Amino acid sequence: MLKAAVLMTMGLAYGDLAQAATPPTVSTRAMAIHRQVLTLDTHLDTPAHFTRPGWDFAARHSLATDTSQVDLPRMRTGALDGGFFVIYTPQGPRTPDATAKARDDAIMRAVEIREMAARLHDRVALATDAADAERIITSGRTIIYQSIENAYPVSGDLGLLDTFYALGVRMVGVVHFSNNDLGDSSTDPKGAEWHGLSPLGRQLVAKANSLGMVLDASHGSDEVLDQLLDLSRAPIILSHSGCKGVYEHPRNVDDPRLQRLAAQGGVVQINSFGTYLAATVPDVERDKALQELNTRYGKRHEMTMAQTAAFVAERDAILQRYPGFERSYEQFAAHLLHALRVLGPDHVGIGLDWDGGGGVSGMKDVTSIPRITQTLLDAGYGEGDIAKIWGGNVLRVLKAVEAMADHPQSSSSQ
Repeated sequence: MLKAAVLMTMGLAYGDLAQAATPPTVSTRAMAIHRQVLTLDTHLDTPAHFTRPGWDFAARHSLATDTSQVDLPRMRTGALDGGFFVIYTPQGPRTPDATAKARDDAIMRAVEIREMAARLHDRVALATDAADAERIITSGRTIIYQSIENAYPVSGDLGLLDTFYALGVRMVGVVHFSNNDLGDSSTDPKGAEWHGLSPLGRQLVAKANSLGMVLDASHGSDEVLDQLLDLSRAPIILSHSGCKGVYEHPRNVDDPRLQRLAAQGGVVQINSFGTYLAATVPDVERDKALQELNTRYGKRHEMTMAQTAAFVAERDAILQRYPGFERSYEQFAAHLLHALRVLGPDHVGIGLDWDGGGGVSGMKDVTSIPRITQTLLDAGYGEGDIAKIWGGNVLRVLKAVEAMADHPQSSSSQ
């Protein structure tokens, strides 16, 4: 697909991207390849900003005054064609009332994503199958897939997966930071509760397969990943994970499991969440200052724009006073290149965890992602491989999951 040529014909040839300053490490050739291939990020937590007072996905924001990392203008600058916009629900009490509230909150987040797409229908379009991606980008619009991070909202009734499917969700992650009624988290301090998936979690696998919904093992324990691979009849994904072969962290995945994932057609999408990339030197004073700051300002997504700017200024001052907290782009690249050495370019992709804690020194928001293409080019990967890594692999998985569903869906007409 000649993406750049199509958009130029429509007068949308990423004009602002061509004029924008790009990182000095990105060559003309790398930038041309980056614009040419279809680029998808499989984990965008940006919908968390949709209800912030005064925040608009269609407007350009800046990290100098705002905590957000993705908006339409910055996606255009970074030449990100779209991705999976996340319906995230933090793990709460495992009671009927709390689960019902989580259900309602998740449904409302899906509605907010759909409302954004309707309001900006000339610039974005909802995607519900693999074929939609090329159709949407050919029309000059941004691709909006939807995913669920933490299946806690459906744990009271797995039939709710039908509701989310009808709303356009095509990927579901089992757990988040804590164990839930579906399975074990890799980071719950209590350790394993189910030793993998619960009986309900096993039913979730069958239900997702039946619908044609991609199963996401990120945040799950090693045993959850093992059992998803045992039980799923379709390939699965790690939507935003890293490699234990680079840094031994519970959220990362060891080489044998990555190889098994690939052998079954799956893909690992490399994240840029600093805590999972490399260790940092503990600093009690820094951590205390950051904790006090977060407590004082409260929930970021409820702040006004003025409050957000003040928060960012104070946070940046703390990080300048106590250096060494941020991880580097090179540490992110180490995970990406390790995964490629272990699995090859057919089973690796990009899921940076923007607006969910991702971002490293040298790549702090979506405008900087052409640097990844430069890294791949420098490592010897050609345009065909880069196209797979940036979007082809996840679309292949989505297509395979669709084909194995009990009632495969035809392409939508957004």
